[in-house]
Amino acid sequence: MDDQYDLDTLAVRAGTTRSQFGEHSEALYLTSSYVFENAAQAAARFSGAQAGNVYSRFTNPTVAMFQDRLAALEGAESCVATASGMSAILAAAMTLLKSGDHVLCSSSVFGATTQLFTNILGKFGVQTDYVDKPEAAAWQAAVRPSTRLLFIETPSNPLTEVFDIAALAAVAKKAGAMLAVDNCFCSPALQKPIQLGADIVIHSATKYLDGHGRVLGGAVLGRKEFMDGVTGFLRTAGPTLSAFNAWVILRGLDTLRIRMDAQSASALALAQWLESHPRVERVFYPGLASHPQHALAMRQQRSGGAIVSFEVKGGREAAWRVIDATRMISITANLGDTKSTITHPGTTTHGRISEEARARAGIKQDLLRVAVGLEANADIQADLARGLA
Repeated sequence: MDDQYDLDTLAVRAGTTRSQFGEHSEALYLTSSYVFENAAQAAARFSGAQAGNVYSRFTNPTVAMFQDRLAALEGAESCVATASGMSAILAAAMTLLKSGDHVLCSSSVFGATTQLFTNILGKFGVQTDYVDKPEAAAWQAAVRPSTRLLFIETPSNPLTEVFDIAALAAVAKKAGAMLAVDNCFCSPALQKPIQLGADIVIHSATKYLDGHGRVLGGAVLGRKEFMDGVTGFLRTAGPTLSAFNAWVILRGLDTLRIRMDAQSASALALAQWLESHPRVERVFYPGLASHPQHALAMRQQRSGGAIVSFEVKGGREAAWRVIDATRMISITANLGDTKSTITHPGTTTHGRISEEARARAGIKQDLLRVAVGLEANADIQADLARGLA
């Protein structure tokens, strides 16, 4: 679909294909394999000489529609869908890296991302160093001759640290490396990393792309040359997005901008309320003027997003009391849902990393993360006020 269309139009129509039946809604193709007209066609499909579906591990019409639509939204040449956000990171890493290569990763990333780089890729000779600061100078100082990948989340999970994508893209380019940006917190409705110079965009489609907490999914996006390698990895290793999950996420993309705008506006109101609360030590939200990278966030993003983290006076006991007092907000580590969620990162999303790694990332035991949904903001505040009283 022509890129002259607005994001809202692309979110509803990009990538749509129709069968001979002319269905208006995207079709769900539940099949493991495909029937060929003859042996020659089968050989041509398997070799790649002829375009077409081969096997749903790596070719499925419903998944292809999701991939094409997300690529249009992100402004990427190509997209490969995966079974989850973590498998998307794995697919990108396995395509790019080999033994002896070096990765620079932000300290402020999801706990499982740290586990993947350190404990899994580390077993195969990939070395990872973690950079504690967002400033490009700190990343430039940490670059080695063997550096092949710079990996960031912006805003980060859970402290919403914001990184200058263009500046880090310049660092990566100078080093002959690639910059990967996890765009989970913003989605293309609020931020487009490729337009800012990123080489790779990662998504946990489980979050805002689906938007309703229904299914798992992931995606890698970038230039076609690199993405052909990701497709090769997917074809062989098989961390595949199912056709059903792709179909569900397509339905989520229909309302992506509407949801993100509404949830971001509610998150800003909640952050402002929390910042004035006497029982709250500190609030982390890019839309607040008090956020250390507020100006940068407002340049890179359309809004502050829908994630608000805050430190409660009284340590872990006080933080848990806020969680346990909720009656409406869902106590779960997932985010990006139309229903607001709350979690204690130090013992959930980042509970498996070392205490040293949590300290380096600034994750304290008094920290809570709220993913703001579509409920009335007054009701969200009232649910938190009970535990803060």
